[in-house]
Amino acid sequence: MSQSRNTVRIIGGEYRRRLLPFPDAQGLRPTPDRVRETLFNWLGQQLYGKSCLDLFAGSGALGFEAASREARRVVMVEKSRAAAESLKANRQLLSAASIDVAQFDALAYLKACRERFDVVFVDPPFDSDLLVQVLPLLAQVMSEDGLAYIESRRWPEELPGWEVLKRAKAGQVHYGLLRRAADPV
Repeated sequence: MSQSRNTVRIIGGEYRRRLLPFPDAQGLRPTPDRVRETLFNWLGQQLYGKSCLDLFAGSGALGFEAASREARRVVMVEKSRAAAESLKANRQLLSAASIDVAQFDALAYLKACRERFDVVFVDPPFDSDLLVQVLPLLAQVMSEDGLAYIESRRWPEELPGWEVLKRAKAGQVHYGLLRRAADPV
């Protein structure tokens, strides 16, 4: 197994060009560089002062990218012990004090969380139904103007309560930026 295969490259900000290793685990698939570049163009290159939640953190590609772009706080939630330990090691490697790693099930974390986030990254295992389970729980952890990034093999047929701001597809990856829909007056 090639070491370069299990690395993710930070594409912008303070940690730009840094290569971070991650464990070989079934279903662990970092968000491709091209998709991350588009996402951070959508969000704005700097996330200064923002708090971010990276659910299903996996390799940490999205969370480390957010921290690299000056997010005030990044919480990475990852169920797998091996992946969570890798995230902690990479946080230490980068001396990234703004990052916290929570080894936790994403759904349980959302149900227990009392914190509010400006940006939530949702990139569950590719062939799971976790995205549709997570979406109804997101609003309670988002700030008033919060944004949610979602990534999946299939775009959800319905997104009740959400407004799609941006949407794209790269290869098999469907992704988009959402915000809570305005309540009808």
